[in-house]
Amino acid sequence: MIIKPRTRGFICTTSHPVGCEAQVQEQIDYVLKKPGIEGPRNVLVIGASTGYGLSARIAAAFGSRANTVGVYRPSQATEKRTASAGWYNSVAFEKAAEAAGLKSFSVTGDAFTQETKAKTVELIRQELGQVDLVVYSVASARRTLPETGETVNSVLKPIGPAYTNKTVNFHTGEVTEVTIEPATEEEVKNTIEVMGGDDWELWMNELAEGGVLAPNVTTIAFSYIGSEITKAIYRDGSIGQAKDHLEATALKLNEKLAAGGGRAYVTVSKALVTQSSSAIPVVPLYVSALYKVMKEKGLHEGCIEQIYRLFSDRLYNGQETPVDEKGRIRIDDWELREDVQAEVAELWSKVTSENIEELTDLAGYRREFFQLFGFETDGVDYDADVNPVVDNLKAI
Repeated sequence: MIIKPRTRGFICTTSHPVGCEAQVQEQIDYVLKKPGIEGPRNVLVIGASTGYGLSARIAAAFGSRANTVGVYRPSQATEKRTASAGWYNSVAFEKAAEAAGLKSFSVTGDAFTQETKAKTVELIRQELGQVDLVVYSVASARRTLPETGETVNSVLKPIGPAYTNKTVNFHTGEVTEVTIEPATEEEVKNTIEVMGGDDWELWMNELAEGGVLAPNVTTIAFSYIGSEITKAIYRDGSIGQAKDHLEATALKLNEKLAAGGGRAYVTVSKALVTQSSSAIPVVPLYVSALYKVMKEKGLHEGCIEQIYRLFSDRLYNGQETPVDEKGRIRIDDWELREDVQAEVAELWSKVTSENIEELTDLAGYRREFFQLFGFETDGVDYDADVNPVVDNLKAI
């Protein structure tokens, strides 16, 4: 079939296998051009098919020659419907890793379930023995709680008063005002259960009980703080409560692991174009302005640049890992530089539907959004007939 992007709101419902493979190869090439990293040997990435999880898997494999296990949701194509971008990304990664002589394994399933955890422990035990890096990169709208079987949903809402600010429809460039009603106590509680640190801790306990954690294991999960502009909807909102819980979990895990020389961190990263951030009101407009400023200053980073810097300058720098006063690794340092934020705030105050293309990098935002699904990628013929069915023979 000839695969074109089809969108529904903030979601692209099609993905391009050749484009996704090209995107993965671009990330691999970026890492291969950089100095090697004296890093981990055997790595588990939970949520490995897109975003920071995929980039962490690539950086570990091609920067440190590490063997990797990726956990992600299955997504089979049919002759009439494409698979997810995450599926195509993972198949492309497996292919490249095998060609480079690296061991790589995939566990497909819901990361929140006991079954997926048990399957992963067994695979590590049989194939790698132990892992010395565990990356937790799960972003989900819902989770079925293991104790009760109840399914709860996360929400992105402010806490306290309703919140009003500018937002953009990034497909059309129309800037409007949006008001978001506050989260209820129940919604905040549910958001913490989905996006907090509970599942990360369950994974680490399961891996420890299964004897597959190296004594000196490092584990990381991802957080975001952001600017004054996004504060009410993000860090001071329902999702911010979940991130507080995640950060508290890191301190708890760090205490547990320290006895064997292990460590646990939350990594605070920068704002990027992701499938989930595209659906958050206000955020696409903020990211478009941020990209404009950071690109002009030569400070722009995508997922792979962020992760390579995390590995080479922070986690595996041959010295102590620098952290902030709350024990967090900060790779949002360039985003939150005073000069960057001052310029973003100035653009924010001026931006309208009429001047958005000129004042911000909305075109760059749009392009990156479609690249998440394998589109708008240089060197790919989008008029070619492509088979959407791509099997991952290594997935269990």
